[in-house]
Amino acid sequence: MTFLVVLSVIVNAQAQSEKPYTEGTVWSVQYVQTKSGMGETYLKDLSENWVKVVKEAQKEGLIMSYKVLSAQPSAKTDWDLMLLIQFKNYADLDGLSDKMDAIAKKVIGNQDKQHKDAINRNDMRTLLGGKLAQELIFK
Repeated sequence: MTFLVVLSVIVNAQAQSEKPYTEGTVWSVQYVQTKSGMGETYLKDLSENWVKVVKEAQKEGLIMSYKVLSAQPSAKTDWDLMLLIQFKNYADLDGLSDKMDAIAKKVIGNQDKQHKDAINRNDMRTLLGGKLAQELIFK
């Protein structure tokens, strides 16, 4: 009888500790606020630089997908563009910086060109931060 009670407690504990979800893909999220009158100019820059880099990264299997979301800011300090990059898991981020730098050099040009372009982007937008988020898939 004691064995059955212990077995019942173990089974109940395992059932309660099972998560109702599985961990899915990981997303890098960047929040951007375009400066007044610079929205279309910044989107053109994204298409000529960032999109080309992430498409090449996707082609090389470094990322799964990417998205750009546009929204109306709800306050003067709010974002209007969200840039997302999807990874299979957190392990895909290991060594990613060097791999993305190599792609940027191939697609955009040398460090001097990339630096000049980055300075120009500062006239078009403000980066409001970013984060990594993991998708949860409910059973």
